[in-house]
Amino acid sequence: MGTVKTWLFDLDNTLHDASKGIFQAIDHGMLKAVQSATGLCEQRADKLRIEYWRKYGATVIGMEKHHNTNAKEFLRSSHDFNIASMVHAEPQVAHKISRLPGRKIVLTNAPEDYARQVLDHLKLLPHFDGIWAIEHMRLQGRLRPKPSIGLMRQIIARLKTPPSNIALVEDTLKNLKSAHKIGMKTVHIAHPMTPFAISDKVRPSYVDVRVKRLGDLINVPMLWRTQHIQDHA
Repeated sequence: MGTVKTWLFDLDNTLHDASKGIFQAIDHGMLKAVQSATGLCEQRADKLRIEYWRKYGATVIGMEKHHNTNAKEFLRSSHDFNIASMVHAEPQVAHKISRLPGRKIVLTNAPEDYARQVLDHLKLLPHFDGIWAIEHMRLQGRLRPKPSIGLMRQIIARLKTPPSNIALVEDTLKNLKSAHKIGMKTVHIAHPMTPFAISDKVRPSYVDVRVKRLGDLINVPMLWRTQHIQDHA
């Protein structure tokens, strides 16, 4: 197995704990944005928001596809809240990320402006070589965010790096499953509040390493040189 040279980090519930307030703010913002675009009552708009999220992986895709909504404006309005006041992360997160060798890129289904604000608040921006946000996840003109296999292939092509030298660090299992299918390494951040999270006693075969804290990642690079699957949760 190859050594990890590029780290792809998810943002919410990976680099920070979005379950302590930000997810609720985003849900509320999405609801209001759906209402504004469709004219639906709050109950019907919320039902539509959830339906599109489950069907497409992102509410904005359904809004763009079925309501001709401007994706950029929808994302801006749905994330229009005081982000910095809600950001929570483990202590010294910037120092812990800085210790990891290799290139680091944020890969998030969230909008870029939101991602930059979170990273800036955590003093993480200097430690990342780029942000691949949902606005950048278009294939043939259509939004194709994680867990799209096409997106994963596009990432490999742009990075010009063999998939065995890339690790995706994520809290969402379906995204890790797609990365594993095309040969990437996979690190599961076992966050208990992530939707569809699994039991601590279960680790799917497509997860190479599972951790509970970002600080544990400093031990990961040496693991990639063997065939052993590790569990640090």
